[in-house]
Amino acid sequence: MPDRRPAAIDTTVQKTYGWLRELETELGAHSRAEAYDVLRGFLHTLRDRLTVDQAAHLGAQLPMLVRGLFYEGWDPSRVPKKMKETEFFETFARASGHPADTQSREALQAAAHLLSTHVEPGEWLNVLNALPHDVRALLE
Repeated sequence: MPDRRPAAIDTTVQKTYGWLRELETELGAHSRAEAYDVLRGFLHTLRDRLTVDQAAHLGAQLPMLVRGLFYEGWDPSRVPKKMKETEFFETFARASGHPADTQSREALQAAAHLLSTHVEPGEWLNVLNALPHDVRALLE
């Protein structure tokens, strides 16, 4: 019997695993699950800091499976959440299941780097420009 799975599903799974492998390598992570937690925590923290329009523009650039992760549990009526650097970082640490320490800061920056390399440069610049200076400096 021929394989009837839509190619889009195979493609998004492959792309998502590629993102997780890249993040796992950059983090020196011990597992794909750890890379997943960091990516998910970063996407949710960033998403909640953006306006609905900004989140939609960024989400449109993500692979289908990562886009689903990005929007998972989102309540657009509660955004943007105003967060300065400390709150942004602590929110990420909680969301990724890590203590708020130097290792978590490196994980946050690795996730930001990953995202910046996979979305259009202009879109990444729009995301950075939507953030307060101290949060932007944390991600750059």
